[in-house]
Formats: sequence, structure tokens, C-alpha cells
Amino acid sequence: MTDYEAATAFLGEWGLFQQQVFFLLCLSTIPNGFTGLSIVFLADTPPHRCLVPAHLNLTTAWRNSSIPLEEENHSGALVPSKCSRYRLNDIQSFSERGLLPGVDVNLSNVPKEGCLDGWEYDQSVYISTIVSEWDLVCDDRWKNPLTSSLFFFGVLTGSFMSGQFSDRYGRKIVLFVTMAAQTVSTFIQVFSPSWPVFCVVFFVVGVGQISNYVAAFVLGTEILGPRVRIVYSTAGVSLFFGLGYMLLPLFAFFIRDWRMLLLGLTLPGFLYVPLWWYIPESPRWLLSQGRVEEAEAIVKDAAKRNKIEPPQVIFSPLQKELQSERKKAHNICDLLRSRNIRWISVTLWLVWNTLTIAYFALSLNTANLYGNAYFNCFLSAVVEMPAYTLSWLMFRWCSRRLTLFSTLFMGGLFLLLIQLIPANLISLAITLEMMGKFAVTTAFAIVYAYTAELYPTVLRNTAVGACSMASRIGSIIAPYFIYLRSYSISLPYILMGSLTVLSGLLSLLLPESYGMPLPDTITHMQPFPG
Repeated sequence: MTDYEAATAFLGEWGLFQQQVFFLLCLSTIPNGFTGLSIVFLADTPPHRCLVPAHLNLTTAWRNSSIPLEEENHSGALVPSKCSRYRLNDIQSFSERGLLPGVDVNLSNVPKEGCLDGWEYDQSVYISTIVSEWDLVCDDRWKNPLTSSLFFFGVLTGSFMSGQFSDRYGRKIVLFVTMAAQTVSTFIQVFSPSWPVFCVVFFVVGVGQISNYVAAFVLGTEILGPRVRIVYSTAGVSLFFGLGYMLLPLFAFFIRDWRMLLLGLTLPGFLYVPLWWYIPESPRWLLSQGRVEEAEAIVKDAAKRNKIEPPQVIFSPLQKELQSERKKAHNICDLLRSRNIRWISVTLWLVWNTLTIAYFALSLNTANLYGNAYFNCFLSAVVEMPAYTLSWLMFRWCSRRLTLFSTLFMGGLFLLLIQLIPANLISLAITLEMMGKFAVTTAFAIVYAYTAELYPTVLRNTAVGACSMASRIGSIIAPYFIYLRSYSISLPYILMGSLTVLSGLLSLLLPESYGMPLPDTITHMQPFPG
């Protein structure tokens, strides 16, 4: 038990104060669930073909035959081309002369041209997406994965900035400023006049999205006691994030236009303004800044809410230990300064990076799975709920290092097995993919809490932010893992599975933190056994 935990032990573990902090911080993560993965529906590509202008004087036979048939990469079946049509001048001439396609004219000899008049999109599933509005298909299809990557580049930037801002200016102020930035920028995104503007604003959404999640995660980790902290950092925030993810396909099912969908996802963010008056600053952080009186005021208010009489002096002995650490300003460079913390940081960065590749690639892939896109997305979200519960159970009673290794290894194994499933057993392949998503999600929840346990108070938010920042390289390239499906359906699963298994083996090098108190200073950290 650290001096801080000993000094605040009189508050108990689960009084009214802890319950309020727990549930309000968990509630603040719900918008992150539907905002972070909304691109699944915003940028889905509806079935499409070249537009043949209605004013052209073509017979029904020639209008129906104006699109050439091409062999589909995956099934080998002949399907209408998405990016070409027969040259309109030629087929209009054949139509006027009364010739029939395939009878009087061999279609294989008719010249082709691109979609010079644009595309027509199937509207049976979506009224509109950013793909159908700005024609992000064919020669411009590279813009679709780039849209997701720019969002995750914003997440990368937010991870870099928010950790240091939070360690310098406080957890609470960063939490609410970035929640406001996420909500307002999503609202502005509704009125995007073009794809570049949409991407610029989406970048800002990414900055806010990760910043408020990390700030809420660290704030709860530092305020809550050891037992409740485990529940909060594994199952708590994760289950509420998963709840937001589950709400996404529900919103999208009833709102089929991308602008109205974004508007619907924005409105809940304005309901979080009153939380400012109910969520306190972290007393641990205040102590690390030497602001003893403010920390004591928060703890005494917590005691009052829990109907407990606090001692007159709470933190004075603790300050003698923290004073030397407080005098030195800490930043992201401290994560690499000493040999011990450097190896821990580099190992965690590699593990986080692989996890984000697998997690986001599998989440973004739901629209490509066989069957209903809304149900597949909902199934992908539902799988996360028992995964988060399992992460709490494993984190509560098992070794941190072994739980992270086992979940990573099993997740990679499930993904590698998908390529061995025959093409006609689609349900089995989807089941294995969901089992892989289950294991990866469990590992993701565990690594968040594990990382927070390994780093000291003076660097905790910076460290979690840095890990999140390093992992965003993975999330930036995750959309392109899905893009590889156009070359081989198995290739994304082989790459993701191999990387996940290797990162599981790498995680065995990390120090064990099970049963250890949270370190307050760098000297309190566990040694790197690897």
C-alpha cells in the first residue's frame, strides 16, 4: 500500500463518492464507442455502377446491356462492372440502327470507357454515405481508407498532446475540454461541403476522442481504491465504451443518411456538460503538483459524502516523499530516460501497436462480412461485452503478464485459422473472426489497466497517452489491412494473426504488477525482467 492509499484508506472502497466517480466517468466514455467506429457506416460503399444518362435515346435492351460484365475477384462470378461502361456513342449508334446486343453485336468488341457521367448507387441499404456523395470509388477509392487513417492520425496527435497536457494542467480540465472539442467538431462535420473538409474536421474529432478517453481512464484509476480500480480500469470504462459501440448500429439502422446520422451521434455529447460539477480533480495529481490543500479539500468532501469523519491532517507525511519528484517537471522524454523505464515503454508500445491493428481492422471489417452490415456490427459490439467482463475476472485473480500473453496468443491463433476454412463455410469463418475479436478485445482492456499499473503517478497520464500514441501507427494502417482484401481475402487475417501471436510472446518480457501498489514516483516502478 502506498502512502496515498494509506492516507485515504479511511474513505473505504465503495462509498457514495466512489460510486459517483465510477459511474459518471464510465458514462463519459459512451460517445467514444459510437464516434470512434461511426466510419463503418459513414463511409460504407454501396453497390454502384456507371451512370447512363436518362436522356439518351437507348432501347431497353441496350440500356440493360450498357455495363460490361467482369469476373469478381473472390467468387469468380460475372458481375456488372463498377468502373466502366460501353462507349455511349457506339451503343447509341447500335440502338438507333435497331441492332440487338449479343445477337447482332458482339459485346466483347465494343470499346469501353470510364464513368464519365458519374455513378448510380444502390439505395436499398443507405440513403447516402460519404462514398456515394463524393464518389469515393474506382480511381478515387483510395480516399476511403485514407479517411479512417486521418481520423486515427488525429487520435495519434491527441494521444501525444493530451497526456502531457493532463500531467501538466490536470486530468479534469483536459477531460472536459476534449469532450467539448469532440462534440463540437462532430457537429461541424455534419455541414462538410467536401471530402477534404470532412477529413480535416474528422482529424479534430480524433484528437478529442482519444484525449477524453485517456483522461477519464487515468482520473478514475487515480481516485478509486485498489479493488474498485481493477473493476473500473478493465470492465468499467470498457463496458460503457462497448455500450456506445452497440448503440452505433442501432442509430445507423434508423438513420440511413450520413449527415443525419452524425447529427444524431452529436446530440448526446451536449448532455455531459453538468458532469463538470460532479467529477473532481485527481487528488493524486494535485499532490504531485504540491497542491496539498486542494487535494485535502477533495478528500474531505469525499468523506462528507461517505458520511465519514476525516482526520485533521491527511497528506503532510506524503509530501516529504513526493517533493523532490514534484520539483522536476516530467515529460514524454522521461519514458526513455533510464534503462528500466525505456525497455518497459518500448515493449508496451509494440504490444499496443499490434493490438490496435487487430482491434480496428476487425471492427472496420464488419461491413465487408457476409450478411447484414447492421447485424454484423452489432454482433462485433456484443462480443466485446463478455470480453470486458472476462478481462476484469482475469485481472482480479490472475497474473497480468500471463493474462495478456494468453489473450493475445489465442486471438492471433483464431485469426490464423480463418484461412483454413472452406469458402462455403461462411458461418464458421465469421465465428472464428468473432472469437478473434473477443480475445483481442480482452487483451486491449487488460493492457490499458496493466499500463496504468506499471507507471508512476508523475508520469501515468503521459505514459498511457504515449502508449496510445504509439499504437495509433497501427490504427492508421489498419484500414489498409482491410484494403488488402481486394488482392486476397486471407492476407489480412494472416498478417493480423501473425503479428498478434508475436506480440503475445513479447508481452512475457514485461514486469508483473499483480498485487503491487500503484507507484507514485519513478523509483517505485517494478524492474524490467526481460
